[in-house]
Amino acid sequence: METSSGPQSSSNIGIIVENKPSDSKLSELGIKSWPKWGCPPGKYTFKYDSEETCYLLKGKVKVFPKGSSDFVEFGAGDLVIIPKGLTCTWDVSVAIDKYYKFDCS
Repeated sequence: METSSGPQSSSNIGIIVENKPSDSKLSELGIKSWPKWGCPPGKYTFKYDSEETCYLLKGKVKVFPKGSSDFVEFGAGDLVIIPKGLTCTWDVSVAIDKYYKFDCS
């Protein structure tokens, strides 16, 4: 059986979650220069007009695409890529603190 330590993708949703990326990868991405954002527990609806890459410092969330019961769960220590065009609800169970960057292309 083969195991992968690389990014895990939820193909039906398009969100890619990489659990505990290396410090060198985080440094290469320049994450500490990105803006920070946070929110308390609750439900939040977002529409992504561009791709977002984020790195969670704290928190835990389940992301439900609009009109679907499927979800992707991620939390502290995860590097996440959310695709452009996704409308979803974030169900935050533990307050979020994250670095984020939007792809401006």
